[in-house]
Amino acid sequence: MNRRTFLTAGTVAAGLAGVSMTSGLPASARTRDRRFVRSLDELRRALATAVPSTVITVADGHYAVPAGAPIAITGMRGAPGRPITVQAETPGGVVLTGEQSFVLTGSSDITLSGFAFRQSTTLELPPDCRRIRLTRNDFQLADIAGLHWVMVRADHSSVDHNAFHGKTTLGIYLGIEGAGTDGMASGVRVYRNHFSDHSFPGSNGGESIRLGVSPRALSTAGAIVEFNLFERADGDPEAISVKSSGNVVRHNTIRDSIGGIVLRHGNANRVEGNYLLSGSNGIRIYGDRHLVVNNYLERIGGSGIVLGSGNVRDHFPGESPASRRGNDAPDGVQIALNTVLDCGTAISGESHRTLPPLGCAITDNLLMGDNGQLVNLPFQEGIAWSGNLHWGTATDGNAPAGTFKRADPKLVAGPDGIRRLTTGSPAINAATRSYRDVDTDLDGDRRTGRADVGADEFSRRRPCLRPLTPSDVGPHAS
Repeated sequence: MNRRTFLTAGTVAAGLAGVSMTSGLPASARTRDRRFVRSLDELRRALATAVPSTVITVADGHYAVPAGAPIAITGMRGAPGRPITVQAETPGGVVLTGEQSFVLTGSSDITLSGFAFRQSTTLELPPDCRRIRLTRNDFQLADIAGLHWVMVRADHSSVDHNAFHGKTTLGIYLGIEGAGTDGMASGVRVYRNHFSDHSFPGSNGGESIRLGVSPRALSTAGAIVEFNLFERADGDPEAISVKSSGNVVRHNTIRDSIGGIVLRHGNANRVEGNYLLSGSNGIRIYGDRHLVVNNYLERIGGSGIVLGSGNVRDHFPGESPASRRGNDAPDGVQIALNTVLDCGTAISGESHRTLPPLGCAITDNLLMGDNGQLVNLPFQEGIAWSGNLHWGTATDGNAPAGTFKRADPKLVAGPDGIRRLTTGSPAINAATRSYRDVDTDLDGDRRTGRADVGADEFSRRRPCLRPLTPSDVGPHAS
């Protein structure tokens, strides 16, 4: 069966005809200095005189950008809250072909909205730019092996409400890096995007999002990756690959995909409230001081959560490139309040590297399955266990005796298919630890008093958060 879906410019435009291109833009950008252009030359002239709050609308059509003559945005300065906006007449109605499209240099507060990018080189947001926004665009660049589609190196940029789809070769959809060889862009936000149908058959190099690379592992990026949907993200075992520090990955949905969430390099990342459903890989962890909390994993073919092992104890400034590429053994990682259902193994580790986890905690998780074993951790000495709830005909594995309770959690699936606690569940108010830095649960409900075990805090209210669907993300979402 052909699992790929390819959107033409016509279908994108037709499907998004009701979306206002100025929705979500500041009021100042909706009311001042509006210009309408019908050619690339007119666009270049409009850009030459644009000021903060200028909105340039490009007439729908196909535009072949000449080789060596991209649409240059050089030294242009919008202002915070008053960007210079360049937008398509209708979402997806302006198709940009050729080697390049927009080339940004030394610019700030620029918004590019509603374009269908079909170019044959990477769209770059370079480190000499700031506050660049890519919104409501459709990305299906040339399907060239090794071509990365979008690379963000500009501080405080955002990538939101875009569609990335239809790549069959080596290369990533979206990369976030920074200046030089070891820096990371600061404060990048990636939200409400739809990543789908990457079918590169290799074992590495086809991530949907790559947040850093190994030389940048110790750089604190402070990125937020939230409310994105991944479907058929099959280009790599890592749909979201984190290779930097101090990031938040929350409220994303990964469905029917080979790829999972992997903390491959870096420290002090937070993985919270994500749904991983009917895929091959769950959450895999290396590095130090991560918090993995409130995640819901169901029907993952492999392990739901993998606490890795290392061939290096810690990464450090000035280490050799070979060492930096090594797996950093987890230290001080907390895996808490997650729900893991019907996976190959609920929580597992690795034995093919010699350095074990140290100072880690696996607490107050709800683990359930009917096949295999729930826990398989080859290294036990560096892990503190408490409060986990087990159920199903799967064996307990090597979870230490006395650190878990075996009882029916009384889960019932809601209209969204997610299984939640019901009245009388032994998970209610059963957490063995306090979690002062975990205010809400998977659904957005407040965690009050003693927390409930697993990702769900029992409530009779309708959940305000749920797994994402295509209508929640991409260029057409409200």
